[in-house]
Amino acid sequence: MQETLVLIKPDAVKRQLSGEILSRYERKDLVIKALKLLQVPRELAEEHYAEHKEKPFFGELVDFITSGPVLAFVLAGENAIVSVRALN
Repeated sequence: MQETLVLIKPDAVKRQLSGEILSRYERKDLVIKALKLLQVPRELAEEHYAEHKEKPFFGELVDFITSGPVLAFVLAGENAIVSVRALN
């Protein structure tokens, strides 16, 4: 059994799509192991996206992910990583 972290980004949270997105994963037999709604601190976003620091879009990327709440959750299931990537 695999586990993987998934983020529903601020634009989807704002548009109230979180429930539908979670349902899609559950319909593929993925189990939600943990779930948290959070505001990503700028420092954490910069650390998370550090590989893009020298790229021209870095500032916009950090601004976007910190622009509103993010729904972070861990999904578990057989081939969870492949299943999540196929749905995204």
